[in-house]
Amino acid sequence: MPSSKSPRKGSLQFWPRKRAEKFLPSVNWNSIHSKKILKGFIGYKAGMASFAVKDLTPHSMTKDKKIVIPVTILECPPLKILSVRFYKNGKVGTEVLGDNLEKELKRKVKLPKQTKKIENVKNEDYDDLRLIVYSIVKKTGIKKTPDISEIGLNGTYDEKLKFAKENLGKEISVLNHFEKSELIDLRGLTTGRGLQGPVKRFGITLKAHKSEKGVRRPGSLGPWHPARVTFRVPMAGQVGLFTRIVYNSKIVDMGKDEKRFKNLKNYGNVNSEYILVRGSVQGPVKRQLLLTHALRETKKQKKKEYELIELR
Repeated sequence: MPSSKSPRKGSLQFWPRKRAEKFLPSVNWNSIHSKKILKGFIGYKAGMASFAVKDLTPHSMTKDKKIVIPVTILECPPLKILSVRFYKNGKVGTEVLGDNLEKELKRKVKLPKQTKKIENVKNEDYDDLRLIVYSIVKKTGIKKTPDISEIGLNGTYDEKLKFAKENLGKEISVLNHFEKSELIDLRGLTTGRGLQGPVKRFGITLKAHKSEKGVRRPGSLGPWHPARVTFRVPMAGQVGLFTRIVYNSKIVDMGKDEKRFKNLKNYGNVNSEYILVRGSVQGPVKRQLLLTHALRETKKQKKKEYELIELR
């Protein structure tokens, strides 16, 4: 028989394995492109469900047949512009506060007094702009304090400036910036599991039951020299609450129907706009997520097409 092999678990690509500093991660907006001008949106994981759908994917083995797929329900309350941030050569030049800000923002950030207006900004001094937006999360019923994130824009500088001026003080809906059957990426934090040992954290093999110095630990921490423990040795530490990305999630359906999803476990009712994506999403219920247009679409996921029949 061939010798059994067990390569090390726990990719060193994710290092250091510590808790993320913030719930909504930073994004390299320059790498994301789409037809819509707004590159991302803030959403909240409401739960999962099973949907009966008609498979319309060409050349699929189940084409025109009824199949059941798992979907994740994401509630996406409207966004408002907190401020418009102007850039020059990749560095922040100035920032202009938005209008009609929510009262709950005072709990989250210390707002400065408005000193500038967007009409008084000299456009020749800057070459790019992005929006600092916040979610009107009180419409969901899960909490009141908004989540804040920077969102990039598509198009020329004039198109971005026009969009910012038109939407200052107004609510931005997710239904205007994402489309059904589109591929999206979901950025957020995984479920936190606290301090765990090396067996759960890295999947190392249990030692023999007669081992004198413990069973659920590595056999050796390394050689005498170099006289230190390297970062490659599987050790106990933090598991979960890591920033991860789910690429190319398919939007199965989207809309607004307050009666469609009610009494979801640990969440309640979906009161505002929602998006249904196929498959699972990282994090527990009520976790805030950053939805972005797909960084790199794959043909296999893009060609899939479903028609909703009923909720199972």
